[in-house]
Amino acid sequence: MSLPNLITLARILMVPILVWSIASGELELAFWLFVLAGASDAVDGFLAKRFHMQTELGAYLDPLADKALLISIYISLAVVELIPRWVAIAVVTRDVMIIGAILLSVLLAQPVTIRPLVISKVNTAVQIAFAALVLASAGLGLQPGRAFEVGLVAVGLLTALSAAAYLAEWMRHMAR
Repeated sequence: MSLPNLITLARILMVPILVWSIASGELELAFWLFVLAGASDAVDGFLAKRFHMQTELGAYLDPLADKALLISIYISLAVVELIPRWVAIAVVTRDVMIIGAILLSVLLAQPVTIRPLVISKVNTAVQIAFAALVLASAGLGLQPGRAFEVGLVAVGLLTALSAAAYLAEWMRHMAR
C-alpha cells in the first residue's frame, strides 16, 4: 500500500462526510472538504508520478475516488436544491453508462481498456469547477452571477458530449 493509494483511500472515506455536510446545511465545511479532496487528488497523482509509486491498485482506486466524489456531490447538491436535478441525473447517467459498458464488454469476453478522452478530462474539470462554484456560493456567501448559468450549461453540454464520445468508442471496440 503506497502513500498515494492511502491518500486516495482517504479521499474515498471523505465522501460520506462531504455528503453529510451538504445534507446538514454545513456548506462552508462542504466547500473546504471539497477543496481538500481536490488537493489530495493532485498530491496523490504528483507523488505517484514523481516518485514512481504508481500501482495497479492506484490505477483503479483514483478514478473510483473521483467518480464517487463527483456523483455524491452532484446528487447531494440536487437533493438540497442547489442545482437542478437534471444536472445530477446527467452526471450519474454518464458514469453509470461508462461502468456498464465496461462490465458488459468483460461479460462478452471483449474487455475494453478505457483511456481518458480529452473531452472527458475537460468535462471532469468543468464538473469540479462548477461544484466548487456552487459550494463556494452557498457556503461562503459568494455571488456567482452569470457564472452559475454558464457553468450549468457547460456541465450539461460537456457531460453529454463526453458520454457520446465514450459510447462511440465502446461501440467501435465491440464491433471489432
